Amino acid sequence: MKRSLNQQVKAFSILAIAYVALLRPQLIHAGEGWPVYAHDSQHSSLSSVASQKPQFIRWSTPVDLNPQYSGNDLSIHYGSPLITADNTVIVPVKTGATGGFRVEAHRGSDGVLLWSFHTDFSLPPHNGLWTPICGIALTPNDEAVAIPGGGGTVLLRSSPDAATNSQPPTRLAFYGLNNYNQNPAAFRSAIQISTPIASDKDGNLYFGFVSNGQPLPGYPNGIRSGLARVAKDGQGKFTSAIAMSGDRLIQKVAYNCTPALSQDGTTLYVAVNRVAFEIRAFPSAYLCALDSTTLRRKASAPLIDPRSTANNPLAVLAYDSASSTPTVGPDGDIYFGVLEQDFTSNHDRGWLLHFDAQLTVTKLPSAFGWDDTASVVPLTTVPFYLGPSSYLLLTKYNNYVQAGGNGQNYIALVDPNVSMRDPITGVTVMKVVRKILGPTADPELGGVREWCINSAAIDSANHCAVVNSEDGRVYRWRFDNNTLTPGLTLAPPTGEAYTPTVIGPDGAVYAINNAQLFSCGAFGGLALSSEEQ
Repeated sequence: MKRSLNQQVKAFSILAIAYVALLRPQLIHAGEGWPVYAHDSQHSSLSSVASQKPQFIRWSTPVDLNPQYSGNDLSIHYGSPLITADNTVIVPVKTGATGGFRVEAHRGSDGVLLWSFHTDFSLPPHNGLWTPICGIALTPNDEAVAIPGGGGTVLLRSSPDAATNSQPPTRLAFYGLNNYNQNPAAFRSAIQISTPIASDKDGNLYFGFVSNGQPLPGYPNGIRSGLARVAKDGQGKFTSAIAMSGDRLIQKVAYNCTPALSQDGTTLYVAVNRVAFEIRAFPSAYLCALDSTTLRRKASAPLIDPRSTANNPLAVLAYDSASSTPTVGPDGDIYFGVLEQDFTSNHDRGWLLHFDAQLTVTKLPSAFGWDDTASVVPLTTVPFYLGPSSYLLLTKYNNYVQAGGNGQNYIALVDPNVSMRDPITGVTVMKVVRKILGPTADPELGGVREWCINSAAIDSANHCAVVNSEDGRVYRWRFDNNTLTPGLTLAPPTGEAYTPTVIGPDGAVYAINNAQLFSCGAFGGLALSSEEQ
């Protein structure tokens, strides 16, 4: 006998809530801060607290002291702000025109500067069009902030909540600190960190690096570009991009690609690629799965355009001018955004590729992946949805007029296991469950201003996401009634690279716009429940 619809929905909701509770992301510590890029080791972007409605700017601070504009555009990826459980906001700041960085700590309640530290980190070689990220991480229990240093080293600044610290930062080198100390200048010239730093629940640090291969103390044959692991005690390991992929033509970890970890922390996922001018080589990039302790390759999957056939395989780009990183779903599936090699054929939207945990099964892709890290949206956040999946994904869903699109730029919730036919390419892709159009017309290009988020913060309590737009405003997108809160104006409209949104332990909303970090709150400072809004 068939159950009533209400009985089915109730039973399904109970099962879904239990499933999500069992498979919550592996948090780095039990606090309610934002310790790493996209919140946790799986890059879920799922906040542990309710957000405040962005109604006024509490404080702001520059993330770039010398922004380089091209007309009205900013072609730079800024590092994500991080927040301790005690509400200290830590942010990388570019100090010069083409480089130079310091890290600042601000009191979350009012933005008062607590401390500032200049690092000797230098950017990896890049084409000059898009400036890469200087990306930091907090270690478990907010013991220290890990800061990229010169020569591929990491600088640990302990007690990040303390305004003063008598201990100088500790320098760690994945190839051995004794080797670095023999000739620091040689290492600084040869090796640069090229991704944000990732931290696991035990305090191990992971990052990509590039090397010019020159002879170095302890390494007469040089060091190949690849990925490094540094343990809390300073012991390091590293592996080359060739070893990670199993392809001798692969050269390095993709720039800005923050490593992600499986739910149990035993597997690390990251993308590797060739240099940008070899975009038509096949394959040009891989997604790799490594043992997180030994860095031994477990698997590698070539990144392939979903329109490929056996007779016509099409490479895609893990593009160095993007900031896409892998997302690990609650069920262990892996998602990674890539860019098509023929930009106009898919309106420059790229693809969100989808794999099982072993990278052996290619699953349903989504129709947008360019420069985007998918956010995980638990079923408890979308109670209206009655589909079969245990979670949805939030991604940008732009349709770029510059590449033949109509300029109707959306953000969307997609179901990773339900298909639809993409109207632009005809490819079978993830079903769009809900989407919302950018609210501001673009007088220059036509259509609407695009969303400029990468890793949008998800607020389960209020059934919403914090979303940032190139119209200079920050919004909350309510999933249940598909509406945007009135936009809070942060800056004039600016064409810029995609940036993360973040939610602090007090519910404050953080967004980067026009080279400034803004802390935004609700009148009265309350993170209201969805019923109250």
